[in-house]
Amino acid sequence: MFPEGMDMNALLAQAQAMQAELQSAQSELAASEFVGSAGGDLVEATVTGGGELITLLIKPEACDPEDTESLSDLIIAAVRDANSQAQARAATVMPQMPELGF
Repeated sequence: MFPEGMDMNALLAQAQAMQAELQSAQSELAASEFVGSAGGDLVEATVTGGGELITLLIKPEACDPEDTESLSDLIIAAVRDANSQAQARAATVMPQMPELGF
């Protein structure tokens, strides 16, 4: 099943260390907040590392009753910006999976 000479205890220890690293990174991300903006900061969205939208700030000058579509676009862009920042941070803090070489 496993290549000859492979130390199962070492492999198990490595897997446990990776799991601990992963849990630590997930906790760090969950506790982080990321702010995205659009329209020259007319709209700001804050999301958690888990992608939950927690605040949405809209400046009064962004509100044109005759053009709600533009406001919708700004909101979507701000949320996407915040989520993009969260994903970029996740890519840097998540441990890389080693090549096992089977």
